[in-house]
Amino acid sequence: MPDDLSAALQQRHAGRLGAVEAMTKSLAAARSEACSHAWVRDFFDSALLHARQCDELQAAGLPLAPLAGLAISIKDLFDVAGQPTTAASASLTDAGPAAQDGAAVARLRAAGAALVGHTNMTEFAFSGLGINAHHGTPLNPVTRPLDGLERIPGGSSSGAAVSVATGAAWAALGSDTGGSIRIPAAFQGLVGFKSTAALTPRDGSIPLSTSLDTVCAITRSVRDAVLIHEILAARRVAILPRPLRAWRLALVTEPLLLDGMDATVSLAFQRSLQVLRQQGAQIEEISLPCLQGLAALQAQGGLVAAEAWAWHRHRMQELIPMYDSRVSTRIQRGAAISAADYIDLQALRRDWIADMQSDLTGFDAVISPTVPVVAPELAPLEASLDAYMATNGLVLRNPAVVNMLDGCAISLPCQQPGELPVGLMLWSTAHQDDRLLSLALQIEAALAAGVQ
Repeated sequence: MPDDLSAALQQRHAGRLGAVEAMTKSLAAARSEACSHAWVRDFFDSALLHARQCDELQAAGLPLAPLAGLAISIKDLFDVAGQPTTAASASLTDAGPAAQDGAAVARLRAAGAALVGHTNMTEFAFSGLGINAHHGTPLNPVTRPLDGLERIPGGSSSGAAVSVATGAAWAALGSDTGGSIRIPAAFQGLVGFKSTAALTPRDGSIPLSTSLDTVCAITRSVRDAVLIHEILAARRVAILPRPLRAWRLALVTEPLLLDGMDATVSLAFQRSLQVLRQQGAQIEEISLPCLQGLAALQAQGGLVAAEAWAWHRHRMQELIPMYDSRVSTRIQRGAAISAADYIDLQALRRDWIADMQSDLTGFDAVISPTVPVVAPELAPLEASLDAYMATNGLVLRNPAVVNMLDGCAISLPCQQPGELPVGLMLWSTAHQDDRLLSLALQIEAALAAGVQ
């Protein structure tokens, strides 16, 4: 099978890959042990039917749709017509079927995607670890063959990443509020692109934070990230044909981004910087003291807790026993945030964004580790609430900066073969998406050339 969605589409158009052939292999992966707990509900039969219809249309000489009947998974936050949407929570098991597709799902379906199922996730998307007490936690399918340990998939888009990593889907629709696309991508050696939030529609999805949620996707390559973003955002990406030496990258020296790296991440990150410098990238160390202002923005749970509480407060009066307590306690922090506090938070955020934009003027992107550690083992996080909370804070630390910035970011795999997956994150301010994707294509190629 082709390595990524773009290659599969090339083979589809050349008549060398049938939709049913591709779907049969995707569904075999979706049903495999590696995908255990990856699905909240599957649409396998309808996906295969759609693939068969695409082959019939192609045989009749009709043009292929952009996604040509290939498998795409949908996070269980997004409405799919005729299916319930439950955010992987027991508290929504009585949800009725959606009357219509959510906006992002509709765009994927219109582009010819074969929707293979609703993927598992952290309940209501409120954690970066991917642990789910109701549906089980999918194990990381990439790390287990390397060291035999049961490691977390990352979250909240846990099943989304597993579906792509195993070959069950060519790409996965998900959401990113503080890293929920980029964390599982980093932990599973995939590409996770968080666009500027305003570029993609949230209609027909269950919110976590209306200020920070971004609808986006996990893919196998940067070119696939470009392709899926163009569909989700209904816009064309303008790729800048600039060589690597023409890009100016900031390496922020503040401990907030670089502290706590384990040996595997530190080695991969430093090696990546060396490879990029050798290939001409301009990487300049800078201080970004306004990062210290994040603490005030996240006090008392910040915007996420306030906005999550607004959505959940009435439901939780009766249904709180059906919530995972690790999720409900974080949502309930929002009850202590007054309307005045919330208005102050929004004003503080606007000022902080302006300061960050000023300090990053002249740079094309910031480069940092996506997450400072490789995927942790699952058992200790299930056994200890303290370990769960500390690890959750650590894995969210770097990617959450970009959500607060209202910016765009992409996580690329930067490990060598045989090493545990490590993510390299490139990020920038709002509406620099095309510039960032253009740079990511260059860096992806440079890192591939540097593999020994």
